[in-house]
Amino acid sequence: MPELPEVESFVRSLRPELTGRTVQAVHLLWRRTLAMPTPEDFRTQLGGQKITGVERRAKYLDVQLGRLHLFIHLRMSGDLYLRPLPYAPQTHDRLIVELSDGHALVFHDPRKFGRIWLTTQPEEVTGRLGPEPFDPAFTPQELYNRLRGRRRQLKPLLLDQSFLAGLGNIYTDEALHLAGLHPLRISDTISFEEAARLYHAIQTVLQTGIEHNGASIDWVYRGGNFQNYFRVYDRKGQPCPTCGTPIEWMVVGQRGTHICPQCQVK
Repeated sequence: MPELPEVESFVRSLRPELTGRTVQAVHLLWRRTLAMPTPEDFRTQLGGQKITGVERRAKYLDVQLGRLHLFIHLRMSGDLYLRPLPYAPQTHDRLIVELSDGHALVFHDPRKFGRIWLTTQPEEVTGRLGPEPFDPAFTPQELYNRLRGRRRQLKPLLLDQSFLAGLGNIYTDEALHLAGLHPLRISDTISFEEAARLYHAIQTVLQTGIEHNGASIDWVYRGGNFQNYFRVYDRKGQPCPTCGTPIEWMVVGQRGTHICPQCQVK
């Protein structure tokens, strides 16, 4: 958390606010938030740069500054705010970037898991990621081939960012339920028909999540309402929307998992 839809919501809200602004000052408040480069190089390289765009790759925000890319991974508790200047740092603020329009971009991260990279080589950060779920090159056939090329349980495989970029616990549970597939199924036993169902289910739940600005289920991410449309996630004991069977909770790959035992037979 956040997953692809939540990060995409951040990108869409920040893009018009940041694009065209110039970095006036950089305040790194917690050294370990910065993965690369050194703090000195970070301040020197970022200062004075003009923001040319804001994009997303998997769960990373990509703030583009010409040849430079400022990647931000929010992880468990990271958040981003725009605040008017002058701005006094608050508890748990890790980075403050002052902008030419009189605002500051603030990276706030109570649990300190979030990370930031500044690089001219995006592949240094994202090079090992799998395909984007909405990439035209990612097709049902491609998903089927990737599933058949591995022998792993479905849910841990879908959570593996080198297999497919952007899915997390929520949207994996939702997609597997919509596709009628058990999270413990072994990937190389999936038929092409099942792979096609899973492909369309992944795109459907992600797109629906984006349309609702993601899910807000705890104190970390705010603003979304996809939680009101969950099929199985966080609905233990409640009726399955397809068949009415009570939703069950189990652990798969050390992750809490929600399934319908009637619709998702192993």
